[in-house]
Amino acid sequence: MVDSADNGERIFRGIGVSPGVVRGRIVILDDDHGERPARHRVEPKNFPAELERLQQALTATRRDIARIQDEVRDRMGSSDAEIFDAHLLVLEDQTLLDEVQKFIEAEGVNVEFAFHEVSENYAIALGSVEDEYLRERAADIRDVTSRVLDNLTGRGAVDLSHLTEPYILVRHDLTPSVTAQINPEHVLGFATDVGGKTSHTAIIAGSLRIPAVVGLKTACENMATGDYALLDGFNGVVVINPTDQTLFEYGQLEKEQEDIQAKLLEIKDSPAITLDGHQIILSANVEQISDTAAVLDCGAQGVGLFRTEYMFLDRKVLPDEDEQAISYERVAKALAPEPVIFRTLDIGADKIGHAIGESDEANPFLGWRAIRFCLARKDIFRVQLRALLRASAVGNVKLMYPMISGVEELTEANALLAVCMDELRAEGVPFDENLEVGIMVEIPSAVLTANTLGKHAKFFSIGTNDLIQYTLAVDRLNEKVADLYDPTHPAMLRMLQMTIDAGRRHGIWTGVCGEMASDSTAIPILLGLGVDELSVAPQMLLQIKYLIRHLNHSECEQLAVQALECENSVDILVQSRAMVQRAAPGIFHTVL
Repeated sequence: MVDSADNGERIFRGIGVSPGVVRGRIVILDDDHGERPARHRVEPKNFPAELERLQQALTATRRDIARIQDEVRDRMGSSDAEIFDAHLLVLEDQTLLDEVQKFIEAEGVNVEFAFHEVSENYAIALGSVEDEYLRERAADIRDVTSRVLDNLTGRGAVDLSHLTEPYILVRHDLTPSVTAQINPEHVLGFATDVGGKTSHTAIIAGSLRIPAVVGLKTACENMATGDYALLDGFNGVVVINPTDQTLFEYGQLEKEQEDIQAKLLEIKDSPAITLDGHQIILSANVEQISDTAAVLDCGAQGVGLFRTEYMFLDRKVLPDEDEQAISYERVAKALAPEPVIFRTLDIGADKIGHAIGESDEANPFLGWRAIRFCLARKDIFRVQLRALLRASAVGNVKLMYPMISGVEELTEANALLAVCMDELRAEGVPFDENLEVGIMVEIPSAVLTANTLGKHAKFFSIGTNDLIQYTLAVDRLNEKVADLYDPTHPAMLRMLQMTIDAGRRHGIWTGVCGEMASDSTAIPILLGLGVDELSVAPQMLLQIKYLIRHLNHSECEQLAVQALECENSVDILVQSRAMVQRAAPGIFHTVL
């Protein structure tokens, strides 16, 4: 979005993914690397030569990525370097390479065009999923594709060596491999038209401590090299031709943020406890093994949601028990004695169909996915359960099942888990005999049967993203109805209260692991409703902890009572935001 003023100031709004405020001249980087290669006719006799060219390009790309990975490991550490493991896996994906060969032979075209088309189809499919983290992995595929095409065409990779003085970089997209090569001495910050909070580009920007804004949509079209700009990585704003007043306000913001960062670091190892003594467990959401360092750095009390899907994507052969066990054990050991709650496979056949011989579904979000898929394919589910049980012997492991709709599914899943336990006992393989098993509450039917489900579960973890979507019948990725996606809708608040009450009746705790747990406005309401645990994005954890430590639980309870009686969410949002601003002034402040 662009706001223009009569004084010549223009404001572009996006998503802040790496904090900080910088000022300087911008440089628009050309983005011809995303162009579709030209299509040329190739005779059948030349097909082998085209495929050999591809193999040579793949070999060269492996060298490029391995070099970048080594540089990142030296500059930023092993956790950031592990990001490029996924890039290397794409190059080894035999299914993708087989599809390229079939495309060349069926269409009689050059390898550049074939590789681009097949890879882009993969990226489009991944980019259409509901899960934000998985959507962002489409950027990784495009990053690898671009590098392979660079080597096929000889056009050369994006080169930043010409930047010899500090600039603000602006480009339609900055891939992780290009971002990793940024020299902070020559780059003040960067802005892109596309991207999201969970992209690897955003993660690397944070590690480099370079302020960054993504998702600006039309920045490249409306800015020019040489423009003077102010980039605000806190609030996701880029200001072209900032006025003296704007510069003054941001000068104040920078001073405030320095003070705030110092305050946040002071409470890193302190508990999330309200002013009147009510304690909340504050955990972190984790996507993959490399994210565990961020959990330790932010002072989280373990992991409230570890998504296990990353191991299953882009695989011709699914990971076996040993591979999974080793990965889960690494996470459990790294965070011990803090708990790690592993969510069992929450994926549909549409994402691993090539590995299991299943075709895509028309509507996978309401179809064969998560616990439904796992119970139908017990051979796959059994392998994961055994691996998770093995990991429980070396750390504080808990597990939960996704998309439970009723007690039958929970009973069947627990029965299979019991079988796996019996097998491991017979084999003499150690595991935690008292392993806690809970469920994700993300379907209205689970809320309505929570009193029954509570008899068979050790905890509830509310996945607010899906629960809101399914309760309000709103596709939050559809811009036409996105405004209807309302976390504080009266129906949603009642769903939360019903779940928490059912948990209390059975003496089990209830947590929230969806985006609502990282939303400052929702925190007073969630605390007031009686949530016991919040699992948030690591980058938001200290801010949320600070807020909790400056709230009164009794006031939050009063707010929740009012919220449950409200006919719409507007009034309660106003009150909740006011409470947040009183408790934590400046922590969630926006200048423009």
